[in-house]
Amino acid sequence: MKRRDRKKLKRKGLRKFFLVTAIILVIGIVYWIYQYQSGLSLAGNGLKDDKTDFEPFEGEDPQFGEINVLLLGSDARGDEDARSDSLMIAHYNQTTNDVKLVSIMRDVYVDIPGYSKQKINTAFALGGPELVRKTIKENFDIDVHYYAMVDFAGFPKIIDVIAPDGIEVDIKSTMSHGIGMTLKPGKQILHGDQLLGYVRYRNDIKSDFGRVERQQEVLSKVKEQAVSIHSLINLPKILGVVNPYIDTNVDNKTILTIGKGMLAGKSKKMETLRIPLEHSFVDKRVSGVGEVLSIDLEENKKALQDFLLPSDEVSSTELEEDDPQN
Repeated sequence: MKRRDRKKLKRKGLRKFFLVTAIILVIGIVYWIYQYQSGLSLAGNGLKDDKTDFEPFEGEDPQFGEINVLLLGSDARGDEDARSDSLMIAHYNQTTNDVKLVSIMRDVYVDIPGYSKQKINTAFALGGPELVRKTIKENFDIDVHYYAMVDFAGFPKIIDVIAPDGIEVDIKSTMSHGIGMTLKPGKQILHGDQLLGYVRYRNDIKSDFGRVERQQEVLSKVKEQAVSIHSLINLPKILGVVNPYIDTNVDNKTILTIGKGMLAGKSKKMETLRIPLEHSFVDKRVSGVGEVLSIDLEENKKALQDFLLPSDEVSSTELEEDDPQN
């Protein structure tokens, strides 16, 4: 074959390559837009319509790849007296790909900066995510870098897109009061609306403590579904459904970083912690506040800080504490 003919074939091959690449790119863009719009159409209205003004969130930049995101759940948007129904800290370590989840009981009695002692969920009503961040910093000396405010109205739709086959749970006793449905005892698969009822029910023997346990259980299982092949394929649709129901300051780069890390560490089980710890609090009634959880602040503060340490640092700290020379 002549040199000229070889060059023609090479140019022809390159043209085909670029043409195929362009077609795949266009199809990908069309698919992304279609799926995203499909998700938006499923979502409807959410937190984006909430006109409540909060002071700006001033979380510091993450250090050493340790990212803490404040998760606030509420279904009372637009109500100035609304209190956060759920308060969690999601922790991600970029080095180890560890994902941890801390639930802080809403009735924990703490100092709220600029105000008197109150239940910790009152901080949200008084100053939004920023005052919750300040409250966590003042009481537990933990830096929260970002926030994500979730409207529970969108929870069923988000779950049904991420886990279309549902989530398996084991219900210990009949659940009905206050959730608008009846859930029977036994192992079963629950979908969106049913799962919302499951995680919000608080009238069993464990009261609000049982509710927190179920929230952590479901979020752990949703995390496993979120890193599946199904969720990757449907990522644009999931983002479309989620968008109206989550108000967050987490930037796209950080979201991608966390997403890639979760995929890399998808086999790891998500660790969980509840504040207050068992046997570290007493039920108390405070005039003008109501029933609260009066906690051993130092014990819970240390437990929370130790829990959020990387695994290798925890091991080093334990060795130092056990060293008789220290």
